[in-house]
Amino acid sequence: MKQRFRTWANKIADGVGSPGAFGTGVIIVAIWAVTGPLFRYSDTWQLVINTGTSVVTFLMVFLIQNTQNRDTQAMQLKLNELIRAVSTARNTLLDLENCTEDEIEAMQKEFAAIRAKMAARQDGGARPAEMTS
Repeated sequence: MKQRFRTWANKIADGVGSPGAFGTGVIIVAIWAVTGPLFRYSDTWQLVINTGTSVVTFLMVFLIQNTQNRDTQAMQLKLNELIRAVSTARNTLLDLENCTEDEIEAMQKEFAAIRAKMAARQDGGARPAEMTS
């Protein structure tokens, strides 16, 4: 059942993300707008578009979330494999998405310090050349 849903969700997500689906949506809205005077812009006329868009949006949230979760999981696995394969990489970065907020913040500060150190090295190397020109 899970595999069927995943396959179905991916196909629908791909379909609704296509130019044809967007064009269909534009045409539906245009037809709705053009029929406004015919229905005297009644509450029912407005309810049709409001209900239709609400139902479609509600259902699409679940489909898109499913495909996005799967893509994110696949990307995390790929990154974990790269970290594992590089001998100089720290294996503590594996499964980082399951760390606490404090652990992630500490890691961000550590990388910010590394970035600042590298920037200082680059600035230090460039200054003498700038001064001589």
